[in-house]
Amino acid sequence: MLNVRRMCMTVMLLHALLFAPLLHAQQDGPAQFAVPAGISERKVNIWSEGTRMSGAVYVSTSERSKTLPTILMAHGWGGTASALRRDAVGFAQAGYLVVTFDYRGWGESDSRLILADPTAQRAAGNNRKFTAEVIEVREVVDPIDMLTDWQNALHWLHGEPRVDNSRIGVWGSSQSGGFVVEMATRDHRIKVVYSQVGAFDGRQLGRTPEGYRDATRRARGEIGYPEPGVRVLGNLRGAPIYARFANYAPVDHINDAGNIPMRIVVAEREELFDNDAQGILAYQRYNGPKDLVIVPGITHYGVYMQAWPQAHQLALEWFDRYLKPR
Repeated sequence: MLNVRRMCMTVMLLHALLFAPLLHAQQDGPAQFAVPAGISERKVNIWSEGTRMSGAVYVSTSERSKTLPTILMAHGWGGTASALRRDAVGFAQAGYLVVTFDYRGWGESDSRLILADPTAQRAAGNNRKFTAEVIEVREVVDPIDMLTDWQNALHWLHGEPRVDNSRIGVWGSSQSGGFVVEMATRDHRIKVVYSQVGAFDGRQLGRTPEGYRDATRRARGEIGYPEPGVRVLGNLRGAPIYARFANYAPVDHINDAGNIPMRIVVAEREELFDNDAQGILAYQRYNGPKDLVIVPGITHYGVYMQAWPQAHQLALEWFDRYLKPR
């Protein structure tokens, strides 16, 4: 019975990580939401470990301040940055500079490349350039790589002239709702965290015989990375690299964030995982400035639909409290 229960919990966590960002993308993608007049949307390139990520900067055209409080946002499992436009525009209208980005291998970003033939030889000499056939690593879900992308996006912010580097907040939902908390434990340049319907512990995905088996086979060159567009569950895009979740548990070391204010928002009728073991547990363990909001009457997906106005206002109020002068 214990193994069956563990399998059910794993499937529910997969649902939580997968479905919500896709529903968000379907509802608020580029075909459904256009950037309104008065808001500038500027495409930028962010380099993460040598690979170009696609980013976008949103700011009000009426904003004249030299530097602005800044919000960094990224999508969850299977989503793209275009799904974040509605939130990004709302924050920009409130006086923030907002940056969104696609992870490497997702959306409009380039992909990591691996050699199609690992035995390919470079030409003699000290020239590091050589010609080879390569394979893209695209649409895989790897928390270690994705957190590296968050870190490099944060580094990029610090070179943007209109960013007030003393007033940077992060916004995350579903899978990225856990990422923003993890980032706060790693980099105290982040001054405030907003996390909604987040998953804070991925170990059930990673610590399985199947996950370790695939990791061993990949390390020995017996298998490669999944093809892009793979459907792991139903019609969902993106294949997890399971073993990379084995040690991903920001809920266990959330206090490494120190005194960064965190607002954690959960759905009262969360049907995809146990709130008590995810968002509520993270809130209870955190000793810094914090706030827990249980949105009444909604399931996980409601935060993107009927409760979106409330969720957006909760984020805006939290950022205003800690990123704007009083």
